[in-house]
Amino acid sequence: MSLRVAVQMDPIETINIAGDSSFALMLSAQARGHALYHYDVRSLAWDQGRITAWAQPVTVQRVEGAHYSLGETRKIDLAADVDVVLMRQDPPFDLGYLTGTWLLERLAGQTLVVNDPRSVRDAPEKVFVLDYARFMPPTLVARRIEDVRAFQAEHPGDIVVKPLHGNGGKAVFRVPADGSNLGALVEMFGQVWPEPFMVQAFIPSVAQGDKRIVLVDGAIAGAINRKPGAGEFRSNLAVGGYAEATTLTQREEEICAVLGPELKRRGLVFVGIDVIGGEWLTEINVTSPTGILAIDRFNGTDTPALIWDAIERRHSAP
Repeated sequence: MSLRVAVQMDPIETINIAGDSSFALMLSAQARGHALYHYDVRSLAWDQGRITAWAQPVTVQRVEGAHYSLGETRKIDLAADVDVVLMRQDPPFDLGYLTGTWLLERLAGQTLVVNDPRSVRDAPEKVFVLDYARFMPPTLVARRIEDVRAFQAEHPGDIVVKPLHGNGGKAVFRVPADGSNLGALVEMFGQVWPEPFMVQAFIPSVAQGDKRIVLVDGAIAGAINRKPGAGEFRSNLAVGGYAEATTLTQREEEICAVLGPELKRRGLVFVGIDVIGGEWLTEINVTSPTGILAIDRFNGTDTPALIWDAIERRHSAP
């Protein structure tokens, strides 16, 4: 089965091919004989009932500094000219991102969009996870400092404050038990972001790792354990964390068993969940999940192939 695939992603010249999951998916698609287009979400348009984009045919290879070749830019109809759209641009999850999902949602019944744009819109990482609060550490979503102080009084110890729609470990702060600088921090969050922020009890077992578990069409594909670098409590690879091989705890398998059927039902084909210390679910990443190259490197697996298997099954389903 040969598919025409349009990849909605950030500029391809800027990616790190050693770790970029979108690039790995493109290589895997190309190896299967699928034709690839690359386009920027800002070129999406609604044109008299058609959803279009200005796209370029693209070929890729794992050669640093010469990893892509682009053809001539042309306007394509995302219903008539392609079979699959991969929605892979990075957050922020803002009005621009939301508008992209509203436009792509109009392709329903014509072109398969992965992940399903309506489900992505309805399942932001730190909001969707609230549906599974029983697996989460003590958590507050609020704006007022009075609420934060009351939360910290109820859960004595350090707390972690982070943007509700952040990514990659950016702007994640650990506040000591005495609450020093909490007022200034809450003031800063209120000035920078219009939405509430998330507060969680600090989990000391983060020192044991923050596990990224990838699920493909609801099934476990693999995992890596990410540990904080020197002088850090954040374990994100983007802020100096490092990865190691891992297995799943019974609690993590339980979490995946509960989440998996709902992820599949929603059309969330490629999802990465984050679990601290083997037991505390913190995020369900659906916008542009990462980590598959590290997982495959440690486990000898081929997660891009699993993802394309799932996409091809969904595409061919009646």
